[in-house]
Amino acid sequence: MSTPVSGTAALDHAADLADFVAASPSSYHAAAEVARRLREVGFRELDEREAWPAQPGGRFLVVRDGAVLAWIVPERADAATGVHVFGAHSDSPALKLKPRPTTGSHGWLQAGVEVYGGPLLNSWLDRELRLAGRLVLDDGTSVLAATGPLLRLPQLAIHLDREVNDGLALDRQRQTQPVWGLGDADSADLLGELAAQAGVDATRIRGYDVVTADAARGVVFGKDDAFFASGRLDDLASVHAGVVALARAADGFDGERIAMLAVFDHEEVGSATRSGAAGPFLADVLERIQLSLGADREQQLRALASSWCVSSDVGHAVHPNYAEKHDPVVQPRLGSGPILKINANQRYATDGAGAAAWHGWCETAGIGSQEFVSNNAVPCGSTIGPITATRLGIATVDVGIPILSMHSARELAGVTDLYDLARVAEAVFTS
Repeated sequence: MSTPVSGTAALDHAADLADFVAASPSSYHAAAEVARRLREVGFRELDEREAWPAQPGGRFLVVRDGAVLAWIVPERADAATGVHVFGAHSDSPALKLKPRPTTGSHGWLQAGVEVYGGPLLNSWLDRELRLAGRLVLDDGTSVLAATGPLLRLPQLAIHLDREVNDGLALDRQRQTQPVWGLGDADSADLLGELAAQAGVDATRIRGYDVVTADAARGVVFGKDDAFFASGRLDDLASVHAGVVALARAADGFDGERIAMLAVFDHEEVGSATRSGAAGPFLADVLERIQLSLGADREQQLRALASSWCVSSDVGHAVHPNYAEKHDPVVQPRLGSGPILKINANQRYATDGAGAAAWHGWCETAGIGSQEFVSNNAVPCGSTIGPITATRLGIATVDVGIPILSMHSARELAGVTDLYDLARVAEAVFTS
């Protein structure tokens, strides 16, 4: 039988995750929230345009667009000290505002959007949605902006589509444009609504990166408080675990390696951006850290050779209504611990050495682990893990938590799994 989690640290962790998701409706907000939380526990934010400290010791972070890296340098670090990276991503599938987004017809105000990533489109129907992202002003500065519940993508009534329960297929152009008001589009301004929330003059906006997010808060529910449902668990569950773990590790840090949290943007669309895992962000920051420790090229390569990247992202829990879609033997379950993700074709970076390292960290944290592998007849997704391994040559292992409803506007996780992931992340940082 499952153990009730009411009143435990796992339940407190879930409540904090709900706060974190609510504060992080876009990748830019997520990076800012990570930075805010870590500054509160003594991390110093650095500017990429300025010189960085040139001595061992200290807690630092740097934000690049919707990505953030944060790290702790041991006092005894030298030029060849390796790094333990816990990696995740800040973006999620969504609807993203197009240029000239204020549209409408037949007396309805609508938002012009395009599909970002691979969402379960039907899950966005009949939900109250927020808009969130960054506004870039005429002086080049960026301002974060977010609304409360503002939009809704209404589904056609069954009376007008009697066959809808036989299969729903949405036209991505005609049938994914949310409503947000009544009136004539020529006299409305959707960006003006965002600008008002941010306290800026809408005429100063020169560019923007704005997405939709589910407006409902995350919630614990089910027998024995076993479940946690929220938007953006892919992959804010991992980002939050990493932030919590790094903050805990910073208190009296005595690790032998540099402890780093790496949160990338744009994973859902391939990672090939300056703030994505396929871009130069991690390599740039690692090189600057190594240079600050006096490393030459040989010492830089030695440091990478003694490093690990733990790539954390969600995986599929066995679905009770679709068990045939899963491997018949390896079937991760909610509440049974984080997962080790394995794929023969290296869609995940895990190998035997990575599996051994992961089980060692889990043992240190005092938690159990499960495996995840795909059914051979079902294509396997990928993560930042293989990208990071390829870019830097760092030994990498892919892990995460099992969930249901992946890429839905609202996903489902196990409360204890969320907490256990943070515990093992702390073991990664402190080892």
